[in-house]
Amino acid sequence: MLRVAVVFVALICFSPSAMADPLPSWHAGEAKQRIIGFVESVSDPSDANFVPADQRIAVFDNDGTLWAEQPLYFQLVFAIERVGALAQEDPSILTTDVLRAAAAGDVEGVMAGGKEGVLEVVDASHSGLSVEAFQSEVAAWLDASVHPETGRRYDAMVYQPMLELLSYLRDSGFRTYIVSGGGVDFMRVFAERVYGIPPEQVIGSMGNLSYQVVDGVPTIMKEPGVHFIDDKDAKPIGIARDIGRRPILVAGNSDGDFEMLEWATSADGPRLGMIVHHTDAEREWAYDRDSHIGRLERGLDEGPDRGWLIVDMAGDWKTVFPEQP
Repeated sequence: MLRVAVVFVALICFSPSAMADPLPSWHAGEAKQRIIGFVESVSDPSDANFVPADQRIAVFDNDGTLWAEQPLYFQLVFAIERVGALAQEDPSILTTDVLRAAAAGDVEGVMAGGKEGVLEVVDASHSGLSVEAFQSEVAAWLDASVHPETGRRYDAMVYQPMLELLSYLRDSGFRTYIVSGGGVDFMRVFAERVYGIPPEQVIGSMGNLSYQVVDGVPTIMKEPGVHFIDDKDAKPIGIARDIGRRPILVAGNSDGDFEMLEWATSADGPRLGMIVHHTDAEREWAYDRDSHIGRLERGLDEGPDRGWLIVDMAGDWKTVFPEQP
């Protein structure tokens, strides 16, 4: 009888229902069920859908998928503020209307310049210094700046449910990557500390670089101009170039992620495509088809028929941001 009791207790302790919830900030429902079912299936050697650990790759967009992106991409906020700081030291850098608008903190004036205007601001704020010096500037900005609407640090504007998903995937033998339109040198400042994703697993947009010996020290310098914009159809190219395997789990939030989702989920074998749909105007922002940032239209229209999971932020997440320390 004692032996039977011990076995019974052991079965209870180690049954799936008794294990800790890997996604405690997700409401019970289809989204959570599909994610856990997929992860358990591909990581169980006895399952027909088992995927070896070296092929268990998950990639995530950053802006709007892992952290917030409203009312303006956080990297662009940094760039505009840095132009203002540089202009105080040397006003002669303000050679265009867009740069003058940036120095004045006039976001509408910057955006009126379109894509070319944004690139002007990025060039002025991101070039002319070493990668290390640039990343020190980013780190200092993150330490000193807060979001104008929430009062949180920008690197605390991350999504608690997605942090849990990243940890759950790694605990299940996945390698997790960022594949984002954000600047790679910008994201690498905080990706490991905030997401647990090391610098070598961050793929992003890149400006031009040069190798120089500065005061006797070999240095990688950031130069004006664009080398690679990691958006839309460039995202699968970046994955193929830097990872060399199609991921089996892909998460995004906008039509800028469509090609990445399409390419990854079209291959044979178990695949999970996921779109974070911003539906929560109370705890975050509600936007999709008509948004100036993170526009989501084609993904909403075609995603369900392609088998992609549309995560409803308001309905699927118990909480959005982590508790403030």
